[in-house]
Amino acid sequence: MDVVRARGGAILAQALKDKGVDQVFTLSGGFCNPALEGFMECQIPVVNCPHEQVAGHLADALTRITRKPTVCLVGPEGFANAVPALMEAWGERSPVIFVTGSSTLKRQGSGGFKEINDVAMAEPLAKGSFGITDGSRIPEFVDRAWNLALSGYPGPVHLSIPVDIMFSRFELDAGPGERPFQKSHRPPPQAWPDPRCLARVLDIVDDSVRPVLIAGHGVWWSGSEGRLEAAGNLLHIPVFNVPYHRKLLPSGCPAHMGLADFHQYPPAKTAIQSSDAVILVGGRLDNQMQFGNPPFFPDTTRLICVNGSDEELEYNRAADELLLSHPGAFLDALVARFETADPPKWREWLTENRALRGRWVESSLADLASEISGDPAGKSLMHPLQLSLDVQAEMRDGDWLVFDGGNTHFWSEIAVNISDWLGKRPGGILHPGNFSLLGVGVSLALAAKRCHPEQNIVLISGDGAFLSGGLSIEVAFQENLPITVVIDNNGGLDCISQQQERLFASGRHFATDFRDIPFHSMIEGLGGHGELVTSRSELAPALRRAMASGKPACINAKCRGVISPIVLATTSKRDRASIE
Repeated sequence: MDVVRARGGAILAQALKDKGVDQVFTLSGGFCNPALEGFMECQIPVVNCPHEQVAGHLADALTRITRKPTVCLVGPEGFANAVPALMEAWGERSPVIFVTGSSTLKRQGSGGFKEINDVAMAEPLAKGSFGITDGSRIPEFVDRAWNLALSGYPGPVHLSIPVDIMFSRFELDAGPGERPFQKSHRPPPQAWPDPRCLARVLDIVDDSVRPVLIAGHGVWWSGSEGRLEAAGNLLHIPVFNVPYHRKLLPSGCPAHMGLADFHQYPPAKTAIQSSDAVILVGGRLDNQMQFGNPPFFPDTTRLICVNGSDEELEYNRAADELLLSHPGAFLDALVARFETADPPKWREWLTENRALRGRWVESSLADLASEISGDPAGKSLMHPLQLSLDVQAEMRDGDWLVFDGGNTHFWSEIAVNISDWLGKRPGGILHPGNFSLLGVGVSLALAAKRCHPEQNIVLISGDGAFLSGGLSIEVAFQENLPITVVIDNNGGLDCISQQQERLFASGRHFATDFRDIPFHSMIEGLGGHGELVTSRSELAPALRRAMASGKPACINAKCRGVISPIVLATTSKRDRASIE
């Protein structure tokens, strides 16, 4: 019987198809051609992107929404371009499979064409980085990468396949004769809590009168956001979101308060510093949580960290109690312990926090109204908070909102909390992750449109952020994904300018200004819809026309730079050496 042989690239494609991969992003290149041929024959859709970083961001964005690994395929020099996307996926715990068609194995270490040590480059930013030296082991490494990306503490994984292995032929059935015989996706292992440790944690919560739940990445990646909502609503515990991670609870959820960030949502400070127990579920005691230290968490507050993997727990040694548990299993146990309390044990505590939130919304809107009261006709340049509020006011329930930038991000976070309280019900909200990397917004918006084609997808982007990643808008035209981009155009890197003006002895900013860039004309030139908006009164009708155009659209909104509360707080002293 003839032995069936196939190129390494075809074996790679089949192994990924066996796992259920249904989307690949790339910038087509010669090193990747055998894999591209394999994807074509396996009928796996491939999107050709204008840049490898864009391909990585799109793969990350789709993975964040679907919670299913997506593939970014690049050449060796292309991997160097994709490193920022790998970093962003690492910060968001996004299980993307990055594949490099690397330099030839035969001449490794001899200065081969485009030879770089991509395996070593990826190691600090991935859960694993593996170089494949035998084409018959490609299915094995795909299996290892897939399981590693999804298990425990999820995150990206990198595979390097030398070009000579990509082109060489190997026995097609070499892998299936070895364990595991079943190469399809298997659910990752999940950690269930030790009953004694769980009981100790629940006893601490039972003794508390002012508990707070803070939810992080682990809740989303474990699919436990519904259980989080149930725990908050049934038990009347205030629930906060870690900053720089997607909003976990639906708009209108009574238990949802906002970000666990004292500057972007000041009532969080009152709640956390008045609490006697804080339960951080699926999060890390990193810089956003002040590493678990006072004054963020008072020394009188019992700090409990619940994580689904020992990798996560290693970051949380500052906690008073650690519990290794799948977030959903813990939340179920929490509800089971306290749901029969009558009246609800913490009802007054939640009511108090909701009242604080309502007063904060009222005062924020009053401050904004006072700030713009000198312009009753709405002719002057817009405040960035007003821009985000007005954009959300024009969106339908179920539409998706994306934002990207420095101050644009900060003001939009505040606007999302206000709009939520006022009754807006977006289908989803996306933004840059833990590393606050500029330029991911268009990719996030494109992924949202791909997953939700019937909804309007609106991106509010700073001008600097759009300059960093706006080239990815070409994919919107290529793939017929009509998104609407609203540029918060203040003429420069305003977040950095404001830091410099408060930190530099001269009180001036330096190397942060842009020229007057006609972003709307750029999109029109590509075949889209573009409009320039110079006053608040022009924004709503322009936005309605853009969303109705059926084209990728850009509203170039001239705004003024207004220092955000977080920049104001972190630059309060000129001798500060860091904004952390």
